[in-house]
Amino acid sequence: MGGQTLQVVQADFDAWQQVVSNAFVPLSSSPLTTLDEPGGSLTLGWSGGLRSASLGTVQLSSVAGSAALVRRTASQISRQDPGYLKLGVQVAGCCVVEQDGREAALTPGDLALYDTSRPYQLAFEGPFEMLVVMFPRDLLRVPGGGLSQITARRVSGRRGVGAAMRPFLGALAQQLADDALHGSAVLSDAVLDLLAATVSEQLDCAPVVPVETHRHALFLRILTFIDARLDDPELTVPGIAAAHHVSLRYLQKLFEEEGRTVSGWLRERRLDRCRRDLLDPDLPHLAVSEVGARWGLSNPAAFARSFRSAYGVSPSEYRQQHAPRP
Repeated sequence: MGGQTLQVVQADFDAWQQVVSNAFVPLSSSPLTTLDEPGGSLTLGWSGGLRSASLGTVQLSSVAGSAALVRRTASQISRQDPGYLKLGVQVAGCCVVEQDGREAALTPGDLALYDTSRPYQLAFEGPFEMLVVMFPRDLLRVPGGGLSQITARRVSGRRGVGAAMRPFLGALAQQLADDALHGSAVLSDAVLDLLAATVSEQLDCAPVVPVETHRHALFLRILTFIDARLDDPELTVPGIAAAHHVSLRYLQKLFEEEGRTVSGWLRERRLDRCRRDLLDPDLPHLAVSEVGARWGLSNPAAFARSFRSAYGVSPSEYRQQHAPRP
């Protein structure tokens, strides 16, 4: 996925189909805007557009068009399988997503996940707009069997994780439309955090999912919980365990299976947020101690020691080293 932004407006169907296949994965499309005539069917006027930009490892695209049927076939997959997952967020119009023997009927605000390594179909029966988030499947580390249980399932944009994602993704879509979206690690991490929460919520709801998949769903949910509360100095390892109704030992075991410790992860995420704030050109007025306090590290001396241990220099030195040159 490249870093450039691509824009196509008012494209005819053939041009739109080619651009969409190039932007995502090879696809087969056909227009549904036909009118029955005595001698056969007549294809009516068709137009569509695409905007696409990369946020690190995540590609964000806004796709619009007249009524169309879009398919990813087994033969296309056998020729090229880059290993992506796609999250479709319906912005306007309606869509039916089919994969793995299921159908998800999406109305504006709804979401559905689908996997480019298996055949799928999207049917847009009228003018539509969809926001598509595409990312490498390996980023979520969900076993293939677990993914096949959650594809083509409607996630409501009006409750649960979907309601939390909707305004954030809507804001990104607006920035994309205004050519004001700039790729950054911060945005990429935020999008992936929300995707992880969506997947974990769906895994919990999916029937006949292996125990290890549910365990990984819990792990993803805990990571999302921690990231949402990094600014809380009262966030503790026992508190994280209690919030998820698991024992302290079980929580520690989940992280040990990923080669980490709970306290180490919490410290690493807080220090990373501090590091970003120290680089932020909009925050030079914040003292180093205030930066630490913003992310739950309220003891200046302890913050300085932890930061130096992680990055090899003190927070002040790090800010000075990366300050814009006059």
